Amino acid sequence: MAYVNIRGVEHYYEWVKQPSTTLIKPVMVFVHGWAGSARYWKSTANALSDQFDCLLYDLRGFGRSRGKPTIVQASESVAASETNQEASAAIQELTYELEEYADDLAVLLDELHLVPVYIQAHSMGASVATLFFNRYPQRVERGILTCSGIFEYDEKAFADFHKFGGYVVKFRPKWLSKIPFVDRMFMARFLHSSIPKAERQAFLEDFLEADYDAALGTIFTSVSKAQSEVMPQEFAKLTIPTLLVAGEYDKIIPAAMGKQAAELNDKIEFALIPNTGHFPMLEDAPTYLQRVREFLRIPSAEKILS
Repeated sequence: MAYVNIRGVEHYYEWVKQPSTTLIKPVMVFVHGWAGSARYWKSTANALSDQFDCLLYDLRGFGRSRGKPTIVQASESVAASETNQEASAAIQELTYELEEYADDLAVLLDELHLVPVYIQAHSMGASVATLFFNRYPQRVERGILTCSGIFEYDEKAFADFHKFGGYVVKFRPKWLSKIPFVDRMFMARFLHSSIPKAERQAFLEDFLEADYDAALGTIFTSVSKAQSEVMPQEFAKLTIPTLLVAGEYDKIIPAAMGKQAAELNDKIEFALIPNTGHFPMLEDAPTYLQRVREFLRIPSAEKILS
């Protein structure tokens, strides 16, 4: 298991690669959504690793990444004292604003010495990626945003969502994952077509293990009046060629929201994946991958073998 320190916080990352006849392959970075982890991107990364070296990482506070800067145990050593000072400063600076997560990604690329990359992101991670595209356009070749879009502010609906979200985040008994069929019930709102049990169970486990402050904080920052005002502007000013993928029956971020976002900018291509919900990359992987390969202008696996 590999970790990299990003602004005082240990972040988990891993590479998915295949041997290549060429010396260097381009890098594709995968960004997961709220309360998930890089685990659910693994099958997509495996499918694209013939053409890309795929980098998966867990956002701060989710999956295997820590939620807060590491504090070294009390010690008389100067090194420990300096480390604690740096961590304390990081604690004061870090927030759960999506812009901060975009900056985390920039530091990750710096730490791993990565030149301009391709980025594939999902849900909340897609909002982070959109902000990253505009803050660091020179660092991105092409972007793929899955289940993203723009939404209108509704004070009562947002207040109800935050109240319910806070309750869900607060009451997450670890034993919940042991109850038969609970993974199916938990994922019912996210899915239109079935996915393997192992994928459902992994997402449930990630949700149960997510850092409390990060899970709650990002609920308030990603679904807010500010974001409803900011994101249309961010989509409108994109200069990076971008594919926006929507699930036809997505209940979390309806396809209409994605289509609205795509209509703001001719740099954005819109792709609707039929009979899928919030995880089209898992619910219909062949169709999803075909559309992604078309956008990236790389041949399908079948054409490569023929």
